[in-house]
Amino acid sequence: MMGNSSPTIEPNETFDNTWPFHARYTDTPGFRMHYIDEGEGSETLLLLHGEPTWSYLFRHQIPIWAQNNRVIAVDHMGFGKSGTPKDRTYWLQDHIDNLERFVLAQDLQNITLVMHDFGGPVGMGLAIRHPEKIKNIVSVNGPTPAGQPDFLTRIGANVAESPWFQWIIKANEDGTLEQVLGQLDYNILSTLKLNGFEQNDIITDSWLQAYRAPFSTPEEALGAIGWAKGFATGAHVFEEPDLATKKTLAKKPALAIWGEADRTLHAKHLLPLFDQVFPDGRVERLPGVGHYSPEDAPQVIAQLVSEFLKKDS
Repeated sequence: MMGNSSPTIEPNETFDNTWPFHARYTDTPGFRMHYIDEGEGSETLLLLHGEPTWSYLFRHQIPIWAQNNRVIAVDHMGFGKSGTPKDRTYWLQDHIDNLERFVLAQDLQNITLVMHDFGGPVGMGLAIRHPEKIKNIVSVNGPTPAGQPDFLTRIGANVAESPWFQWIIKANEDGTLEQVLGQLDYNILSTLKLNGFEQNDIITDSWLQAYRAPFSTPEEALGAIGWAKGFATGAHVFEEPDLATKKTLAKKPALAIWGEADRTLHAKHLLPLFDQVFPDGRVERLPGVGHYSPEDAPQVIAQLVSEFLKKDS
């Protein structure tokens, strides 16, 4: 039986024309998954958001990248305009499975992964399972786990400096995690600020409603709760590449863009993981830019990725 539920946001909701893209849906992953498919070209950019956002995060970049490429952005299960089934778990491996089913059903090739936050581990999971489908890797404040020997050590060091991860651990221990994240309809702004964006002038009523809307009830917040809970309990399973896959990935053109004011995912701990997987990769550090870097520096990120794709073509 398909664990399905209707998405909480209407397909035609544009949030005052700040999200003008045509809503598409597929049931292939076993739930109602929302995605957008804009532009055309030999390159397919696959945009993967993280916690607790949705594809709205990339709204400024999508029209720019779609001028010369096909751009697909998916909303993970429990986020954005996608459904939030009640009989599913929301661990990393679930999101990788969902994305894999989507990519195979769509027969996507020549994929450039553009990954933010936990979109990084999800996208890397896909790349490890199907390296032949991946042309380029773009990490935007998104970790790139791929069996690095010091992965857990670096994650631990990052947690020690991250208010968000420290809160997750404490809230899980005292039993308040589900209660607090179940109220994202009300506390989404403080949650986003805890993770970190620096440009407060981006906050408008439409912006706030767009990020609140997926979490209208505690039952609709299972995606955000699940990602945090999975970290706190060690339920997330990171994909591990074999030696041949590691060698294949190492040859992929790769770009890391990192807002250095990220208070959740610190460059000094996580960029070395990128360097290990992609020894010839390029790193762009953005001073004064926070965790939600596509919000803080929308044009810079759009331009950096566009230039990267041109050089690789």
